Amino acid sequence: MDHAGVVRVGAGRGRGESVREIAVDRSWWAWAGAHGGHLAALALDAMRDTLFERSDAGRSVRTVNAHFLRPVDDRPFVLATTVEHAGRGTSVASFRAEQAGDPVLLGSAVFGARRPGPDQNGGPAPTVAPVEACAPLELPVELVPFTRRLEIRPATATLPLSGAADAELTAWIRFADGRPLDAAAVVVLADALPPALFARWTRPRPVPSAELTVHFGDALDEGPAPGWALVRIRTEHAGSGWAMDDSAVWTPDGRLLALGRQARRVLPDSAPADTPASPASPAAVATSSAGS
Repeated sequence: MDHAGVVRVGAGRGRGESVREIAVDRSWWAWAGAHGGHLAALALDAMRDTLFERSDAGRSVRTVNAHFLRPVDDRPFVLATTVEHAGRGTSVASFRAEQAGDPVLLGSAVFGARRPGPDQNGGPAPTVAPVEACAPLELPVELVPFTRRLEIRPATATLPLSGAADAELTAWIRFADGRPLDAAAVVVLADALPPALFARWTRPRPVPSAELTVHFGDALDEGPAPGWALVRIRTEHAGSGWAMDDSAVWTPDGRLLALGRQARRVLPDSAPADTPASPASPAAVATSSAGS
């Protein structure tokens, strides 16, 4: 990941602990705070570094989860990571972040060694138009600045705020700087598309993330993947002011990079009933900022 925001790295209070101070500049913001996927990716990198200090460099991340407690602004925040368990085949690390003394982010990750085992691909990538046949989607950078770091090309006819029948969005995505897709980059992509309910709606409303979990396939065990990824997000359930979004990230040749699931709050629609929004309007993509 881009560590330009890391201000300080130091040891924690005990064995297997470390602390770093990070400031997220506004180029990584979404709506009113730091992009949740980017925060989770920074935490993943910090846990990996703390774990590898204990010579577990041969282990790949298998899952990471993050709970977003409050929006993170551009002031420095303190991220503390701890190795909770280091077994023969599996290691577990945790993290906790505070900004100005308030908890803003917490979670954990599981790292595991690669071993022989069965192969099973239960969720193949959908058949969509090739990336070269898909036009770039221009998003309102004043609302979602982090999208300038990405190139997003919708792979189906469904766009945000298009009033579609299904709550599902699919797009080709790559980083604008051409970086390869390591685990931290894949976490960002798993949270890069708008909430899938936006496909059904015709005007935006706030849908902030409360929790994000990403499970990784084995495609990254041999190293980062180059170039584009195909990303799909869909709402599996919504009710009582909450929604469950599932996302999947594949390589262009159909290898599964990761599956994500997040819990979102669906906040009240405050816009007048006669105020439409087209997919090209500045309000088209109110992707969630982290926290409540």
